[in-house]
Amino acid sequence: MADPAFLDDAPPDDLVEVGRVAAAHGVRGWLKIQPYSPQADALLGAPVWWLKAPDPVAGSGALPRPRGLRIRACRRQAGQFLAAQADGIADRDTAESLRGYTVWVPRAAFPSAGDDEYYWIDLIGCDFHGMGDDGPRLLGRVDQVLDNGAHAVLQVALGAPDAEGVFQPLSDARGRPRHVLVPFVAAHVQHVDLQARRIDSDWPADF
Repeated sequence: MADPAFLDDAPPDDLVEVGRVAAAHGVRGWLKIQPYSPQADALLGAPVWWLKAPDPVAGSGALPRPRGLRIRACRRQAGQFLAAQADGIADRDTAESLRGYTVWVPRAAFPSAGDDEYYWIDLIGCDFHGMGDDGPRLLGRVDQVLDNGAHAVLQVALGAPDAEGVFQPLSDARGRPRHVLVPFVAAHVQHVDLQARRIDSDWPADF
């Protein structure tokens, strides 16, 4: 088993985690990739992926920095998986050694989104406002975007920033964060301002 041909370059500052290596694909060193979103254009178009090992460095407790891997080919597979061929990976064992690695690409590699289109990664972290009796009200913050097959669904962690501006999630009686799921469709979401990190909707504040 050969070592993957990782690049010596330093990782870019704008890396975004977009998927993980699920397994080897076939016997010739291809990788089976699970994207975190059906929007896999950044993975399909980026000539270099940055992989980060899932386990801490021995003795330090710290995760190693992402390492670049030049991608020769990438194509869609059934079930929203991708299959990718990378430099220095020519056999199944080498590909399998990367199972569980997370995959990162620079934000600059993302194609421009069209009108009224948004990358899921850009929605995560936005403050979500619903509608109360007295008008718009902050409900919480988007911490995940899900796919129900028909459209995206925002998972909103209920809560609000404290006096220092640090978001404080609400918890249930067992100490678990409370969430609300909101369909990301025009019927409920009226405005998205990525620069202000704000989403406005008609979702009832007391839902």
